[in-house]
Amino acid sequence: QVQLVESGGGLVQAGGSLRLSCAASGRTFSSYAMGWFRQAPGNEREFVARITWSGGRTYYADSVKGRFTISGDNAKNTVYLQMNRLKPEDTAVYYCAARSGGKYYYDARSYDYWGQGTQVTVSS
Repeated sequence: QVQLVESGGGLVQAGGSLRLSCAASGRTFSSYAMGWFRQAPGNEREFVARITWSGGRTYYADSVKGRFTISGDNAKNTVYLQMNRLKPEDTAVYYCAARSGGKYYYDARSYDYWGQGTQVTVSS
């Protein structure tokens, strides 16, 4: 089984930065793709960013492109999300997720494992 634990969330003013971390454990994890999603109260869980362990290919939602950067460290089984120039609309619970395969990287339903989430609050 795979376990995911997020950290790094907090309260920050608009224009500031935060760096989220996701520590992973479990067998065959190196073959998985890793993603970040976020969910505000009453809203659907939305895709933020994704990276493949094998090739390092990255994908971003249009809403965060140019501001957020996803990266991974296979040796440490850790994925990061660097968030810069944060906006109040970025406020949400951020979740780390992993999947062994799927057709659409932005579809939360294709991910097999999820962390418990970390709260990010951006004040104006």
